[in-house]
Amino acid sequence: MLSRIATRSKGAIARLPTQRLVSQPLRQPITINKPFIRLQHTSKPALAKLAPLDTFPRRHIGSEGNEVQEMLKQLGVKNIDEMLAKTIPSSIRSPKPLAIGEGIPERQLLTRLKEVASKNKINRSYIGQGYTDTVVPNVILRNVLENPAWYTQYTPYQPEIAQGRLESLLNYQTMISDMTGLPIANASLLDEGTAAAEAMLMAWQAGRRKKNLFVVDENCHPQTIACLKTRAESFNIEVVVADTFHYSFAEHKKSLCGVLLQYPDTRGSVKDYENLTASVHAAGGQVAVATDLMALTLLKSPGEFGADMALGNSQRFGVPMGFGGPHAAFFACKDEHKRRMPGRLIGVSKDAAGDNAYRLALQTREQHIRREKATSNICTAQALLANMAAMYTVYHGPEGIKAIAQRINNLTSVLAEGIRKAGHTIENDGNFFDTLSIKVGNSSSILQKAAAVGINLRAIDNGTIGVTLDEAVTQDELSKLIDVFQKDGAPAVSVEELSAVLEQNVSTFPNQLQRTSAYLQHPVFNSYHSETEMLRYIHHLESKDLSLVHSMIALGSCTMKLNATTEMIPVTWPEFSNIHPFAPVDQSEGYLTMLNELSDDLKEITGFEGVSLQPNSGAQGEYAGLRVIRAYHHARGDEQRNVCLIPISAHGTNPASAAMSGMDVVIVQCDNDGNLDMEDLKAKAKKHKDRLAAVMITYPSTFGMFEAGVSEACKVVHENGGLVYLDGANLNAQIGLTKPAEIGADVCHMNLHKTFCIPHGGGGPGMGPIACTKELEPYLPGHPVIACGGQNAIGPISAAPYGSASILPISWAYIKMMGGEGLTQATRLAILNANYMANRLGEHYEILYTNENGMCGHEFIVDIRPFVENGIEAIDVAKRLQDYGFHSPTMSWPVTNTLMIEPTESESKAELDRFCEAMISIRGEIQQVIDGKLPKGDNMLNSAPHSIKTLMADKWDRPYSREVAAFPMPYLREKKFWPSISRIDDAYGDRMELFMLLSMQTSQLSPTPSIIAEGDGSQTITEDSTVVADESEDVKGDVAMPIVIGAIDLHIECCQYGYDNLSKQKPQGLDKITDSIINYKAL
Repeated sequence: MLSRIATRSKGAIARLPTQRLVSQPLRQPITINKPFIRLQHTSKPALAKLAPLDTFPRRHIGSEGNEVQEMLKQLGVKNIDEMLAKTIPSSIRSPKPLAIGEGIPERQLLTRLKEVASKNKINRSYIGQGYTDTVVPNVILRNVLENPAWYTQYTPYQPEIAQGRLESLLNYQTMISDMTGLPIANASLLDEGTAAAEAMLMAWQAGRRKKNLFVVDENCHPQTIACLKTRAESFNIEVVVADTFHYSFAEHKKSLCGVLLQYPDTRGSVKDYENLTASVHAAGGQVAVATDLMALTLLKSPGEFGADMALGNSQRFGVPMGFGGPHAAFFACKDEHKRRMPGRLIGVSKDAAGDNAYRLALQTREQHIRREKATSNICTAQALLANMAAMYTVYHGPEGIKAIAQRINNLTSVLAEGIRKAGHTIENDGNFFDTLSIKVGNSSSILQKAAAVGINLRAIDNGTIGVTLDEAVTQDELSKLIDVFQKDGAPAVSVEELSAVLEQNVSTFPNQLQRTSAYLQHPVFNSYHSETEMLRYIHHLESKDLSLVHSMIALGSCTMKLNATTEMIPVTWPEFSNIHPFAPVDQSEGYLTMLNELSDDLKEITGFEGVSLQPNSGAQGEYAGLRVIRAYHHARGDEQRNVCLIPISAHGTNPASAAMSGMDVVIVQCDNDGNLDMEDLKAKAKKHKDRLAAVMITYPSTFGMFEAGVSEACKVVHENGGLVYLDGANLNAQIGLTKPAEIGADVCHMNLHKTFCIPHGGGGPGMGPIACTKELEPYLPGHPVIACGGQNAIGPISAAPYGSASILPISWAYIKMMGGEGLTQATRLAILNANYMANRLGEHYEILYTNENGMCGHEFIVDIRPFVENGIEAIDVAKRLQDYGFHSPTMSWPVTNTLMIEPTESESKAELDRFCEAMISIRGEIQQVIDGKLPKGDNMLNSAPHSIKTLMADKWDRPYSREVAAFPMPYLREKKFWPSISRIDDAYGDRMELFMLLSMQTSQLSPTPSIIAEGDGSQTITEDSTVVADESEDVKGDVAMPIVIGAIDLHIECCQYGYDNLSKQKPQGLDKITDSIINYKAL
């Protein structure tokens, strides 16, 4: 029978009554500084001597005093105001300072936030719906989640200095592939709801976009159904919610593109989908299965019953609920779909020395290359959380994971027996893993009884209650839960008595669904089960990766600023991490207070009147903002307005978001100076006047300039009936100096993982909330379970009502500690730092796109194109920077063969100078090639980076010394980060298409010297070591790729190779660098 949900009108999904908690969030007035908090400044000199000293701006901003004056002198200006006058058009400068108050000192900030957090009630939640409590191993909590060496990493686009997290993410992909029974898995998506939407689009694309019917089982999670319907609207896909066991797929053969099933379903039933899957395939459709990783340790995998795709949430693998996130969604599919798969893929390749190595693979699918034709719009995913789930799996191993799952199932069996003895009927009796749907007659009395003892249950309908158990349940909690269902006056029943049911060894689900296939057999999942071994494995991987703990990461348009410890501490407080996203709103008063204050601060910063915190990435913010614009036009009867003007220089997410929103993309050109071509904009706005929906503008521009014509551009679009979307990727250059609303925008998103200090996490998490005008506020995203959004809300674009809520305290804390003056000063220093570096490097390189005063915004572009004729490209400079201990700036974007540099305000002048000196030194190396002193194509740039193994080779036949390769600057002898591999072979990796850990079986020897390792990760290294190759190795011509990966180290550690081999004999030319290298005992 078709669900009534399928017949709902567009935009109504947010107001569905199903399981809706009608209580509205409590609005509390924002209190910038409580009376007891001393301010940083006071007009009374005597009191000033008593003011707190732990003020934050001076810790966050890297330079002050004389350093600032030296940078200003380099620019030839007297003060920062003079510099800003030459940088930012006066027409868009804010007329008054930010009304956010003064900053709160760090210690008092934590006291204040603890007071707010204490208003949350941590009840025991058995609500389920894709979110459960979990036991986070402390070794992972402390050494991954709370470790800046893991959470301050960037997305691993530079694999030579990212092998640690690449290996961990490959562990994740392998785990997902094993558990789902499908050959290809990606490195995470944002959440289960958006992963389901991606599966729907994959099925639609597989049907060549001609089949528009997608059937969703009525027992999928409600928030997933809502996310699907939101996404489907933009593509004219018809979503039908039905009882799939009684749906005639054959009758819809011409239109059916796919089906989504839940396994186990939202009511806890474990169903056999094998015949249903065959029926869908016979009708020409694809089958996607939303599933539970923990359940799959006991249940037949989706791949085994024929599913084409599997997806879900890996949260219960060691990641706290966090009021909805962040969590790593997973996605796996058949091999035939891999080029349509959303998100990032980690693949196996080799480096220049022929050793196995990891890299991001199949990047041509991604939006930064395919733009509006991208298969999806995944930019920031959930890498940090995927790494946590991977580490959880490595720590427990297959036996441990299965034991956890079996215990959960046992607990549920005992609960079921107690429910039966209490006289209630279990809807899914004999078909459950961890969730029971219990018929209780009148739900309200049971729910009230549970609430009175601190328990949250799920009200499925008026007569049915859902209970989902998890690994954290204790016997005492189980006993308490059973008592809730006992009828008044009935004798108590003990858990010990009820546990006798386990002795019957009766399966709680059909025998044909019991899993018999093996999983997690690779040594990496069977080696690190003691805390000692796990701790060493975590730090071994960490040691391969460059992060902000080592040096500045000057990636343009990425804003890699300080992620302060005080900001990070509250994330793991139980008051924030242990709240279920669908808990009754009276239990999340602290969260709502914090979220309301953050929203109000973001309104002040942007000048807008409405905010949605739901989007959990910048790309999702773009998508949400454009959907809001479309809803606005539709409400006015302008449904034909679907043209989006986008500058050719825009971020790749812009056109991809527009396409996802159902808009037609029209490109606007830029002039030779990098400015938006106003004549082209006017012509195209006029041409599409009747259909114009929006323009997407990044400000400062992606070329790093404050364009003078931005307000005029907004006016042109408004005059032609469109609205202005401002991409907030570069908001760090605006705060306190101008506002999106003052520029003329109608809506913008804010990358909280850039401007507002949420760490990048090696590729996520992120947050991309949107702010908008009063006219657009009614259309902000809603949610089917928790009331949020506008009066005429579009459907949810994230699975949880507030996205990744548990990381929002980071941005809240940053704003409160900085205060209005501190935020503004941070912006001023970000712009000063960029102009200082551009000025210094401008003496050695050509700097592209500065304004008429020769100034840039908060970032600038170094042109490498003049050196291409000498065999030097941007990638060579990027890789050589690794030898100097730096991560590359943004490479070949927005202009091919350039480097875009953004220093942020957090870096000191000393660090800026160190980077500049590295770039100047590299320019000298380039000059040696130009002058013929070094051969074209065979020099320290073309061969960079130089790993320890490369430097320790017996033979050195390069036209430069080992010392120049390893220590081009004196400071590197005291402080150097070593790339763990030589330059990656991208072309080889693209040919290989290997996306998981491979078999350890052996067949032949490779002549390439390398390492043979035991399964526990230990190594034996000798000068005549050989590599054992896999019998399935891929041979391309004369090239064979030896398979030795995963638990095996892919590089030779300095402390072993450097010491053991150098103590025997020193290869020729090593005399000057031996001592320096031996001192590095760990990578």
